Amino acid sequence: MSKKIKILHVIPKFDLGGAERLLVSLLEAFDHEWFEVAAVSLYPESGTILEQEIKEKGLSVYFLNKHRGLDLQIIPNLYHLFQTFKPDVVHTHLFVLHYVFLVMLLCRIPVRVHTIHSIVHKEEGRLLKLAQWIVFRLGGVVPVSISLEVANTVRDFYGRGIWTPVIYNGIPIARFVSAAGQVRGEKGKEMVLLHIGSFVPLKSHLLLIEAFDLSIKEYPWMQLWLVGDGELRPAVERAVSEKGLQEKVSFLGLRDNVSNLLANCDLFVLPSDYEGLPLTVLEAMASGKPVVSTRVGGVPELVEDGLTGFLVPPRDPEALSQAILRLAKNHDLCLRMGQAGQSKVLERFDISQAARGYETLYFKLLKKCEEV
Repeated sequence: MSKKIKILHVIPKFDLGGAERLLVSLLEAFDHEWFEVAAVSLYPESGTILEQEIKEKGLSVYFLNKHRGLDLQIIPNLYHLFQTFKPDVVHTHLFVLHYVFLVMLLCRIPVRVHTIHSIVHKEEGRLLKLAQWIVFRLGGVVPVSISLEVANTVRDFYGRGIWTPVIYNGIPIARFVSAAGQVRGEKGKEMVLLHIGSFVPLKSHLLLIEAFDLSIKEYPWMQLWLVGDGELRPAVERAVSEKGLQEKVSFLGLRDNVSNLLANCDLFVLPSDYEGLPLTVLEAMASGKPVVSTRVGGVPELVEDGLTGFLVPPRDPEALSQAILRLAKNHDLCLRMGQAGQSKVLERFDISQAARGYETLYFKLLKKCEEV
């Protein structure tokens, strides 16, 4: 090959969400002998944890100057960047296609890929979905699904005949296995539950507090650590105070040491109303922790009920509480489930496997373009 294949990823901004963290890991994991890879953030830098990580790792990221709301000026800015970088593949994430698609056409980008990071019917806005229907069905943009369940929702919404390759999310497994291996000592009765996620409605923090309150009445030797921030945090803090759980629930805010927190907890809890394929579950399993989660999205493709954790119906605090209690009262079961989960993640979900999956897709699509 005479030159490297140029890949340009486009994302709204580098907040501390799953799609953003996946992209940062992918930028590092791509084969740089074959690919020149960069990313574009539509918004300017704001000092997030992920932006700091990007700088520390020396990753190639361009930050544009988008304003909040509709900002059509971003289109000529993207056009100039595309003309300078000259990508062979443009790969979009989250809600950027309505800005990027016209630029891809004007610059005659041969390969256009978009990763769908959640189940389709929960994506924002009818106009967004209409725009995506047009670009997926008529615009040559290939929608990649991050789980089989996400792929099912893509076909249900955009048409049964649509091609949507499934490429599972991955994580830098070594980081979590290494941190977990540093934990020593026997556990006593105390059980530490950990939840990681933005304080937004879909994450169901209030339901988690209700389930934790039920659980602690039967097994009082528990702590709940909440990592993240967001609009609903004050409401959750009030619920904790009203139930008298201030000494049992810790609000840890945004953290850059998630691997250490996972290493020092006993159980990971995810009570979400819906998900795509959550990185937090992969990280917990890589850390050797059992998972109690709602049976939503791609979670059942990760967590095997009764083997690596327990799956419960969404919006059912009693079921969530009972699953927590089963593990809280059985330390040996926690260890067995954690070890089984870690083995599964080691085998199938390292970030290198996700990167190879995308690389194979790029090669396939570029070859198809050459044959036309």
